[in-house]
Amino acid sequence: MYQPRTAHYCKSDPVKRWNLPDRVFFACGACHILAHAFLELHATSTMQPLWLRPFEGYTGNHIIVIWNEWAFDYHGYSKRTDLIAHYFKRARQHWPGWNAEPTLLPRNILISEKKSKEIKGLWLREPDQFLHNALPRAERYLDRFGPPPGT
Repeated sequence: MYQPRTAHYCKSDPVKRWNLPDRVFFACGACHILAHAFLELHATSTMQPLWLRPFEGYTGNHIIVIWNEWAFDYHGYSKRTDLIAHYFKRARQHWPGWNAEPTLLPRNILISEKKSKEIKGLWLREPDQFLHNALPRAERYLDRFGPPPGT
């Protein structure tokens, strides 16, 4: 989990947000784009997007891809339980008392603002709602990782 220097750093300035290093970019607001690109490249019938949905009054959303005992996000591949435990630990360091409900998402909402808003508490940007289209950037980022384990 990355914590931007200020809440406005990533969200209010599209140029600064776009110029973040890839790892930070996909940790701070574009994780859903990375999840979509990953599924476009590697999807199997067992892979699903999972939203770590913060409890009311907290921030710190994150979307990962899970399958079997594995997970993928900007870190790369991890054991699912390890990645989720890591995320919870880091979030609680930033926001004492933080908690979240892991929520499976339909794949088709990852790059649709309209469809994402149909799920309470979710509002995802589309790839072209960033300074530049974020999907090609996500596809290039995936080149850093080999094929998914356990598939």
